[in-house]
Amino acid sequence: MPTHYVQRRVTVPPKFKIELEDVEDRICTLLDECTQQLKSEKSISTSCRIAGGWLLGQQSHDIDVALTDMMGIDFANHLAAFAQSKGVETGHISEIKANPEQSKHLATATVKIFGIDLDLVNLRSEAYAEDSRIPTMVFGTPLEDALRRDITINALFYNVHSRTVEDCTEKGLVDLRDRRIRTPLPPLQTFLDDPLRILRCLRFAVRLGFDIDPEVGDIMEQSTVRDALIAKVSRERIGEEMSKMMKVTDSASAGPNPVSAIHSIQKYKLYDAVFGITGLGEDSPLCPPADPVVAVASATVLQMLIDPNSVVTGQPPLPAVHPSLLQTLSSDPTCLSRLFMACALTPYNGLMYQDKKKKNHLVAEHVIRESLKVGTQNHYLDGIPLLLSATKLAKSTVLNDEKRFKTPSERVAIGMFLRERAIHSPLNGTHWSLSLLFSLVTELSQKFQVDSGFADVDEAISIVNTYNKFAARIEELGLTTAADARPILDGREVISALGSSKPGRWMAVILDQIMQWQLEHPAGKKDECVAWLQQQQAEGKLVIEDTNLSSEPKAKRTRAK
Repeated sequence: MPTHYVQRRVTVPPKFKIELEDVEDRICTLLDECTQQLKSEKSISTSCRIAGGWLLGQQSHDIDVALTDMMGIDFANHLAAFAQSKGVETGHISEIKANPEQSKHLATATVKIFGIDLDLVNLRSEAYAEDSRIPTMVFGTPLEDALRRDITINALFYNVHSRTVEDCTEKGLVDLRDRRIRTPLPPLQTFLDDPLRILRCLRFAVRLGFDIDPEVGDIMEQSTVRDALIAKVSRERIGEEMSKMMKVTDSASAGPNPVSAIHSIQKYKLYDAVFGITGLGEDSPLCPPADPVVAVASATVLQMLIDPNSVVTGQPPLPAVHPSLLQTLSSDPTCLSRLFMACALTPYNGLMYQDKKKKNHLVAEHVIRESLKVGTQNHYLDGIPLLLSATKLAKSTVLNDEKRFKTPSERVAIGMFLRERAIHSPLNGTHWSLSLLFSLVTELSQKFQVDSGFADVDEAISIVNTYNKFAARIEELGLTTAADARPILDGREVISALGSSKPGRWMAVILDQIMQWQLEHPAGKKDECVAWLQQQQAEGKLVIEDTNLSSEPKAKRTRAK
């Protein structure tokens, strides 16, 4: 039985009507009155229409306002002055310049009013010269502007003056009712004008639970548009779209939106265009990446573990994951986005490349930094490489190895394992529970086929039970917070206890040994640890390189005259 995702879908009322909240009503009134003043006092005619996700009821901290025959920055200055004359405070006005080379064709002005960012931009029409792919922007009518937008449901306008919804393409309301993602113009033209619209189509489809129109899907798979996406769109804009697709707002039940996004990218053959390796020059990974379907399998398994009812495979369900492995999902709002982005990068798991100095680096880290350029937001750049590295340390065969976790004692062995940087590094957004959960996902995904489920369900169940048993043992031993514990003695106290003069490289080793003593003696006191440490020193079990104890004084440096 093919894997089926229980898709969360946005409810579309039979009759589309906008019900304004109080702050939205005040914004519309202010916009309307400002245009009236411009006309009466300065003979400037313009009108305002709200566009974008706001009409679809999407939660947002900004509202897109389209203007007739006026640039956004000019209207922003008039609006700010008018608002202040009415006693309404406004924020700083900022402007993002157009960048046609990267398919950013419009300049946008932003001003905050009533706590909402208004993104102001002119209605536009575009003309292309025969010898250039860069359009010339001119003022346009509402219809001309609507036809240049990414999808029909985003081409709907809310006229703030008449307080009505305008469907200039005569397709938007139909597509909204039929839950369809379609472009206002032929999809090839729409995508070549701005190839980022390919990813925007996917994002709106998975967010709203809509279906991509077959003609749109066919064009997405063409190499022409994939090449245009790589050549014309900045990596920052691609990374921003991916971040939005991975965004999860409900930590209790993510819904299959990130899974559907990763699946759609694989389905429409866009993985290399989005996650491909860029900027390495002659450097290359030592091995080719795995098939992108691995990313889909990983994301599906993750979704299955955190919300079993959202994925239907027709197979017996897996055991519920131990609660401790899911604890961070509710306390860290960014971790699910990070986990799903890590799933998207699993085709690169274990792959390295060499720089010019022959030093090895993780390919996945390079993709995050250079191909997506998402940086450390949501701990993508610093956290995901650690999650991927943890999959090499935490496997069911390792967790099941009794000898591995019996020396010098079970409590010490497990506690020190949890303190490994790849397993637990809060500053980088990794927690031992997340690392074990992602390792479980990675291990299960290797046994999972997207079209048919697990090849051996009993084996998959056994793997989950192994991780659950290990998590339960962590709780039984009282080690859930061991990874965050500080050594009972600090550096100064160690120096004092050992009669040293100053710390050196040896200090890290000593502190590590102190932590092992702490794990073995959870109720131990400082003085007991000091006594143990001094006994270890007396028995010659500590190696301290204290170069400052030399009796020979350092030669003074003479200054040349």
